[in-house]
This record gives sequence, structure tokens and C-alpha cells, in this order.
Amino acid sequence: MDRTKIIAAVLAASLTTAALYAAPGMKADADGDKNVTKTEALAQADARFSKMDVNGDGTLNSADRTAMAKKHFAEMDSDKNGAISESEFLAAHEARIAERRDRHVQRAGQSNGDAKGDRPERHMGGHGRGGMKMLALADTNGDKAVTQAEFRKAAEVRFAKADTDNDGTITAAERKSMRKDRWDRRPPPPESGAE
Repeated sequence: MDRTKIIAAVLAASLTTAALYAAPGMKADADGDKNVTKTEALAQADARFSKMDVNGDGTLNSADRTAMAKKHFAEMDSDKNGAISESEFLAAHEARIAERRDRHVQRAGQSNGDAKGDRPERHMGGHGRGGMKMLALADTNGDKAVTQAEFRKAAEVRFAKADTDNDGTITAAERKSMRKDRWDRRPPPPESGAE
């Protein structure tokens, strides 16, 4: 496979990881009480920002995305020959699917045996352009880069939206409601057979 195309594909995939950058989920629940406080949510956002800020300059921009894409390319290029074969590409793809499935099953187990975890054939990803949209929303000054302050502000806005009773804590019921709202707002799938 052509290296430029692979890097472009990996770059696009790495951008979608930002879709959850400010989502106050169970990972943020540091004390395990099934509730997420604003302090916990912001700590998670700070940790996510640090992970995404590959070059450590305090800004998420194209340099970080390129560095992450190169890292992913190097991980896929198992024989280190500067090219990704079809077998390397497929092996990496299968590894990602298995990792997502494992995470999904683990999350289902954490939510008291949610039956959704027993459906490994279900699509596990799907943030797609959502990551780009969320980064664009965080980029309040429009400079195509997201500073830690912008990132944190977006996390605060997201937290406030999820904390519907404004008590400074997101409960399991509020998280469930947030997921349902997000699900309900999804566009309908394209009709099969449409030309």
C-alpha cells in the first residue's frame, strides 16, 4: 500500500479519537462511586489532552496529528521496511477490532452486565467526522489548533450539558440520558438500494 495513502488514512483515524475528548464517562470516575464530579471530568480531560499533545507543546494541531499518524504507521509496519503490506494492514485492522471489542465488553461488565457487551459483531467505532466537529467546536479562536485552555473549556461545557440538575456531579442516570439523546440525534442510515 502506498505510504502516503496509509499515513492519510491513519491521520484521519487519529483525528476521530478526539470525539470523546471531553465526554465525562466511567473512565473519569476516579473513586469508583459510579458518579463523575467536575474535578474528575476535568482531570480526565487533562490526561486525554496530554496524550493527544504528542510533541508536548501545549497545543493540539497538525504537528501532533502528523506525529501520531507516523507512530501508527510505524506500529503497522511490522517488518520495518517503510511500506505497509496488505497482510500488515489487515493484521492491524483485526487487532483494533479485537481491542475495541475487549474495551466494549469490559465497559458492559462495569455497568452491571449490560447485554450489549455480548454482541461482538456490533460496530464498535463510528465517531467518524464527529471528532473533527468536536475539535472545531473547541477551537474557539479558529486558528486550527486547540490549546489546553480551549480543550478544558470544551470539557467544562460538555460537563455542564451532561449535569442536568447542576449539582456538580454526573450520575449514571444523567450519563444514560446523555447517551440516549446522542443516539436519538443520529441521522437515519441511508436506505438500502438507493441509487
